[in-house]
Amino acid sequence: MLSVRPKVAELAFHVFSRSLHPELYRVHRTRRIERSAYHAQVNITNCGHVITWNTTGKTPVTVCEVATSAHQPLPTKRCLISHSLKGSRTDKADFHSGVGYRTHFQLEPVAPDMFFMVQQQLSKQPTEGLLHTFDASGRMSLGALSYVNIETRQRSMLVQAIHTFPDDYAIVKVESLFSLPDA
Repeated sequence: MLSVRPKVAELAFHVFSRSLHPELYRVHRTRRIERSAYHAQVNITNCGHVITWNTTGKTPVTVCEVATSAHQPLPTKRCLISHSLKGSRTDKADFHSGVGYRTHFQLEPVAPDMFFMVQQQLSKQPTEGLLHTFDASGRMSLGALSYVNIETRQRSMLVQAIHTFPDDYAIVKVESLFSLPDA
């Protein structure tokens, strides 16, 4: 089964206050995070990533970040943020009980030589995070990469994702912070 990425012009970014059914996307790599005040599931998918972050406690909060194809059928109910993944954008959502979510994403077209250098660095270095190499599209001999770095603290989780698109010489970078209020 091929695991080729969509075109970079077809990408969208969504944030929900609910989890999504796993059958909506194809997972290539996954990591589960468990802390006393929250737990999370971080997935590299065929189009980008899905991060589901859940607080524990009296009034649980769910935040689900999705970088995917704009053609991907997703629910509209409880969608807080929805943007085409173009240019650069910073956004946030605040939830009851002081739970916070902040994100910054950017789509960066780069020169071919810079693209290949970044692609090589990501694929060759040892990684603490999640890394997946996709099949080549046929036009390029090089497959796309997705790399997700996760830093956890007792009351927060920082996720940095990089997705490459060889056919378009483009790199998508997403940095998101999921946080609980100070105790």
